[in-house]
Amino acid sequence: MLKPNTLALTVVLALLTALGPLSTDMYLPALPAIAQDLTASAAQTQLTLSLFLFGFAAGQFFYGPISDRVGRKPVLLFGLALFTLASLGCTLAPNIESLIAARFLQALGASGPIVIGRAIVRDLYEGARAGKELSRMASIMGVVPAIAPVLGGLIAPWGGWRMNFVAALLFGAGLATVVALRLPESLARKSAQTLSFLSILRSFRSLLGHRGYRVYVMLSLLAYGGLFAFISGSSFVLQTVYGLGPMAFALSFSFVVVGYIGGTFLAQRLVGPHGLDGTIRIGVACLALGGSLMVVLVASGVASFLAVVGPMALYCMGVGLTMPQAMASALMPFPDRAGTASSLLGICQMSFAAILGIVLGQNLDGSALPLPLTIAATGLMALAVFGLTGRARRG
Repeated sequence: MLKPNTLALTVVLALLTALGPLSTDMYLPALPAIAQDLTASAAQTQLTLSLFLFGFAAGQFFYGPISDRVGRKPVLLFGLALFTLASLGCTLAPNIESLIAARFLQALGASGPIVIGRAIVRDLYEGARAGKELSRMASIMGVVPAIAPVLGGLIAPWGGWRMNFVAALLFGAGLATVVALRLPESLARKSAQTLSFLSILRSFRSLLGHRGYRVYVMLSLLAYGGLFAFISGSSFVLQTVYGLGPMAFALSFSFVVVGYIGGTFLAQRLVGPHGLDGTIRIGVACLALGGSLMVVLVASGVASFLAVVGPMALYCMGVGLTMPQAMASALMPFPDRAGTASSLLGICQMSFAAILGIVLGQNLDGSALPLPLTIAATGLMALAVFGLTGRARRG
């Protein structure tokens, strides 16, 4: 069995949280091909990303509270099974509408592992150790979005865009096997609260009454919002505006992910001496600086794709510094409701990102500027939120 404070457990938890990024990033280079093959517009194809985020948010409403009540492992296995079956539906989708629907179901399945992965960390670790564990997971998880677009770029010319979903299906089935055979139950004491829609809403309302929780959820959703804006818009901007091919796009996307991995490694070194908030402070500065620099370069008419990719790597370093520590800080006050707190955090994060993705998709009209403006806005807002909430965070 997998044990706490081992690399093997960290790797499994990281792969569980990577299920969502894998489902998204691997097929990014194929978005234009999907639009062409299924006779869909860019906005319709964008919905395969944005509806995935809505499904991700909807699933998280239930997974956390149910796992607090019945245990982490059975709920985790249900999510992995749903993800695997929905990946099969994506593979066989005959039109854009059915692909969007299958992506929504795929997201419902993928949302379970990420919620429960964070809850397991809170079950097993405290304080800065939890933040360090989430950063370690993020470092390993970061390898997935780094190689997923490259893998997708290699798969698409050989087997078409549908093979990306075959790969996701195999990944989900493999993880389900490992969880069933090797992952022990981490929940020491099950919640006695009756499960109902109203009881979940009451629990969410109680969590939102905690000022510190609200602040860290806001920081997490802003950091992820800018990242998702790049995920959803970069394939059209870099391939259509800057003329990159699918493989060149995949490599540039991987370069951006290296910034994220660098941020997570740096966070592991900083969180001990500087604490969770000290690490977040550096992270939000990187978010604001990366987004602002991208706006300046693109608005100045720099013709190279590096005007987008370079600043985005800095922004992603900020994501790696900010998001794991903000998540750990949000969950710390609620050891008895870690699943529920993780669910609500995920709902807020994914709903915001989905809305941002839809707005961005409607404004991608052949110009690169809407993308950096969106990313800069989230970075500057994160910096402002951190600067204005010192009392709430200390409380």
